[in-house]
Amino acid sequence: MKAQSVGLAGLRGWRSSVADAVASPVADRSPLRRDQIRASVGAIFLLMSIIYVFGAVRDLLRDDV
Repeated sequence: MKAQSVGLAGLRGWRSSVADAVASPVADRSPLRRDQIRASVGAIFLLMSIIYVFGAVRDLLRDDV
């Protein structure tokens, strides 16, 4: 499993549109390729989703809901 594949897994629905909109301008101004930018944005969204789910489970276990 490549790290880029993990990042791309986070790009679903509107998140993919955001990554597409950001990738070209950032790639033009940095040494990174467009696909690397998309994978990085996807990894950020995936990490944010994981943090959200763990927080929700933690709140559920604490009965803070």
